[in-house]
Amino acid sequence: MGSCWSDGSNGGGGGMAGVGGGSTSSAATPNDAVDYYLKSRGYNGLFSQIELSFSASNLRDRDVISKSDAMVVVYIKGRDGTLAELFRTEVVSNSLNPKWIRNFTIGYQFEIVQTLLFRVYDIDTQFQNAKEELLKLEDQQFLGEATCTLSEVVTKSNRTVALELMRKEGPAAQTQPQNNGKLIVHAEESLASKTNTEIVFRGLNLESKDTFSKSDPFLVISKIVEHGTPIPVSKTEVLKNDPNPLWKPVSLSVQQVGSKDSPLVIECLDFNGNGNHDLIGKVQKSLSDLEKLHLAGQGINLVLPTGVGHKHEDRVLKSQLFVDKFTETVQHTFLEYLASGFELNFMVAIDFTASNGNPRLPDSLHYIDPTGRLNAYQRAIVEVGEVLQFYDSDKHFPAWGFGARPIDIPVSHCFNLNGSSTYCEVDGIQGIMNAYNGALFNVSFAGPTLFGPVINAAATIASDSLSQSAKKYFVLLIITDGVITDLQETRDSIVSASDLPLSILIVGVGGADYKEMEVLDGDKGEKLESSSGRVASRDIVQFVALRDIQYGEVSVVEALLAELPTQFLTYMRNRNITPTTATTTTSSSS
Repeated sequence: MGSCWSDGSNGGGGGMAGVGGGSTSSAATPNDAVDYYLKSRGYNGLFSQIELSFSASNLRDRDVISKSDAMVVVYIKGRDGTLAELFRTEVVSNSLNPKWIRNFTIGYQFEIVQTLLFRVYDIDTQFQNAKEELLKLEDQQFLGEATCTLSEVVTKSNRTVALELMRKEGPAAQTQPQNNGKLIVHAEESLASKTNTEIVFRGLNLESKDTFSKSDPFLVISKIVEHGTPIPVSKTEVLKNDPNPLWKPVSLSVQQVGSKDSPLVIECLDFNGNGNHDLIGKVQKSLSDLEKLHLAGQGINLVLPTGVGHKHEDRVLKSQLFVDKFTETVQHTFLEYLASGFELNFMVAIDFTASNGNPRLPDSLHYIDPTGRLNAYQRAIVEVGEVLQFYDSDKHFPAWGFGARPIDIPVSHCFNLNGSSTYCEVDGIQGIMNAYNGALFNVSFAGPTLFGPVINAAATIASDSLSQSAKKYFVLLIITDGVITDLQETRDSIVSASDLPLSILIVGVGGADYKEMEVLDGDKGEKLESSSGRVASRDIVQFVALRDIQYGEVSVVEALLAELPTQFLTYMRNRNITPTTATTTTSSSS
């Protein structure tokens, strides 16, 4: 399934026939006008509060007279292997099967692999009246440790994992299973992560910031953190040339902003294509304040800060902001869909065009460094794959190449990376890496750079899955070194695919000019339109140029994956797909 051998032709929108047309917009549709602007000011992707609870069974008894007095210590492991302590439970006395009362709250971030280490200690009797955070762990008896990622816990249908405790014993300090018992970790998503407000804002008599036209206004909503810096959490779309805009609904979770009484800064900005947006005016209100404005049917005047330092003043404008709608609902979350059996299925397509250079030479983007240092293609595969693999149960990943001449066939713009003419899947991330390494010296690099065929191949798989009502959402990673030559065909493929359970991540490697590529990413303000005039039902593309972020604080995977949960939820809500609970699933199958 999903195999592709193409000649030089583009092919049509394979797998698109019979797929539903443009879906109606919903309140949950993401506002895709200026995400790059928000990210530059601290906006990140999905962030849910998760509460972890702990119990254990059959702990090793280290006490002579009584049973162990156990405590759990939680650490997070950095990419470099360093450990940082996050939390300690209370001590449960005289029990080999303890259930701890104190729970640990952690922020789940989809785009980051959060590796947790749990260590269990038997607390010596002489220290049991001391505060847990003051205990010296080296003075306590070590019972065992276990590790897992937060993703592994939250993707389980019951959000529970039972981890074998291991101890480092012997002169070689090797970790050996010694019947040290099990640590059971259970995750619950906080209710605040699910409570959602839907707000419709309307502007009246907005001042113009443009010389020859009216403003192109949009709103940015920011929460104020402890040190006073506003952190953007949502925004509206851009409405061009409109002094009296009525924006589409924006959705804010209570957890996103802190509480209903937390102060919010709402800025009204005039959109400029260069990213230097002009402030029209702003207000500071909480969700509770906005609800009161809605109930009273009153507007509030925008203010514009003038002056600096002690001469700072707020000029009250005639421009007003109204709240035409304010509702609160409890919405299904990304994690609820995962718990009910939905999966993210990873796919990859790799650019083998001649502009990458001879892979045998060190200056090639495809050069395999004998020291083990990953090239840009390998890095993108590993970093994205190591996040997404936790959301795919069988870990069979479709993998394609494009822009090269495989053995015995013409130039292909979609060939199976494993060399097969019948199937495209490989086993795991290592399977992708092995197939990539093998393909490097079994194909002849050619061109041009066409995306349409690989997008259509991915869309065919997504369409087939949709027709079978499978609980799957597909993520296609395209890694390329150059500007595409089938831009309009690619637009058409993406617009058609916007109705499918599919997102497309594009990583640009090398020094090419990617301005044309950026128009495929809906973050820059314009909805994608096909040659027939059809507009994409949602934004499904995220583009990142590796050179723009490789020296920054944000990793490739964070920049690419931050929007993916929102794209997933938008698809589900547009199609009115709700998660079935684990209880319902169990009872129906019994």
